[in-house]
Amino acid sequence: QLQAFGGGLVQAGESLRLSCAASGRTFSTYYMGWFRQAPGKEREPVAAISRSGGAWLWTDSVKGRFTISRDNAKNTVYLQMNNLKPEDTAVYYCAAAFSTPQAVEIMKLSSFYNYWGQGTQVTVSS
Repeated sequence: QLQAFGGGLVQAGESLRLSCAASGRTFSTYYMGWFRQAPGKEREPVAAISRSGGAWLWTDSVKGRFTISRDNAKNTVYLQMNNLKPEDTAVYYCAAAFSTPQAVEIMKLSSFYNYWGQGTQVTVSS
């Protein structure tokens, strides 16, 4: 089970840190991902992190502003979001996968993930 939290209403330029806490003892064996879905748009991949902490950001617009990290001792994955922009407004979802991807690009796909959190709303005002 995944529980995402940390969203909120902020002004452009501010920061938020999203957290996704996982229950169970096998968190360290999961690949983790963050996705987001803006109103009227399809869900898009934002970032992913491997079991050992290898990290990828998928969306060019967040590179240099967002960072994904994990703390296996706390069963938690984070998404640090700095210099937020109105276009970052979306519901953010965390996801967990117990398989090993055959290619890095696989981690962009929703179908790769087995478990999903409930989503946390991020709203950035201009």
